[in-house]
Amino acid sequence: MSGTIGSNIVRHSGTIAETAAGLSWTTAVVTGSTVTVEAGNGYFINTTSNACTVTLPSSAEAGDQIVLVDYDRTWGTNAITIDSNGLNYQGDADTFTVEYTTDGQSLNIVYSDSTKGWLPLEDDVAADEPVQPPTQKAIFGYGTTGSDYLSLSNLVSSSGVVASDVTGVGTGRNGLAAATYGGDKAIFAYGDTGSVSSLSNLVSNSGVVATDTSGVGTARRYPGGAEYGTDKAIFAYGTNGSATAVSNLVSNSGVVASDVTGVGTARSELGAAGYGEDKAIFGFGYIGGGVGVQNITNLVTNVGVVGTDVSGVGTARYAIGATTYGTDKAIFAYGNTGSNSSLSNLVNSSGVVASDVSGVGTARYALAASTYGSDKALFAYGNGSSVSMSNLVNSSGVISADVTGVGTGRYLLAAAGFSFSA
Repeated sequence: MSGTIGSNIVRHSGTIAETAAGLSWTTAVVTGSTVTVEAGNGYFINTTSNACTVTLPSSAEAGDQIVLVDYDRTWGTNAITIDSNGLNYQGDADTFTVEYTTDGQSLNIVYSDSTKGWLPLEDDVAADEPVQPPTQKAIFGYGTTGSDYLSLSNLVSSSGVVASDVTGVGTGRNGLAAATYGGDKAIFAYGDTGSVSSLSNLVSNSGVVATDTSGVGTARRYPGGAEYGTDKAIFAYGTNGSATAVSNLVSNSGVVASDVTGVGTARSELGAAGYGEDKAIFGFGYIGGGVGVQNITNLVTNVGVVGTDVSGVGTARYAIGATTYGTDKAIFAYGNTGSNSSLSNLVNSSGVVASDVSGVGTARYALAASTYGSDKALFAYGNGSSVSMSNLVNSSGVISADVTGVGTGRYLLAAAGFSFSA
């Protein structure tokens, strides 16, 4: 045998077989804003944090091949730009702009000749993206019966049954918020321990509450919390003596980030929920200084950016509950309009809030709400006199009548979903 053999392997039989595509794949994932690539190689391009300019070789021979793959399905957010480095690309000079802007795309290019230059063999999209399992269970935690600071919790099964009290872990407090993160875990954060707090407590995927984590961000009470981006969370708004609009993002490993400058009207005692499967909405609330109750909302993108105020729909109120239902929609319900309310407002998968739906169940405020059973929800507890009743919400957003309460009646508590397992 004579000549050079490249990109081949020796089988046990002794025969020589080519490796797939004759390519060598780089082991390091590209995360930078620029990368220079070589023929005969494949590259995983991760644009989660930034766009990337890919510079092709300055010289090439017919048959030279390069493959680029969207590592984290983020090219739709941060595109890749091809710099053909003096050679043509699909017959156009390198002065032309070549961008690939579709999530999950892969690009397989081959060099032809000086006329056409680099040509795409394939620029396919991997449409069959794995789907995260739905969240099945819920946890309600902390709160007050009037003048105390509780740390107990109550688990909710995948069929919406509230369990008896679990002895509390972490510093007792009220006026806090909670959100799902990582898809199957939860976090409680902020609140009032006798003074404003930024403490947080993680909840495992089996519903076990962890000890206190030192606070990050502005200490405050009455913020809202919601899941976004399918596996991350956000806390926003609240008050520390005066209303604030700051927000704090939570990673998919439960790490709370420092303050992000507030967007929208500063307020507290609002509700928050996920919608559209990867976005969130904050709505309603209260502004002190005689301004009073609100019905404005603020949408949150799938990368955690809070939007400006959206004119309110529905009756203005505060100390409201909110949760996801039906996997991609949300519901605000109950709260105080000047008196206790049982009104509700549905939010569609595009984040549009609907007008009031006549109340079902006992009117109350300062309650909590969570999704459960993959596509349903429940509101529970609240202040009509520190009640422990609950109201289930079906996958169409219809609230049912009161269910006799389980556990300590309380209010100013928080709730979130956890667990992929029913």
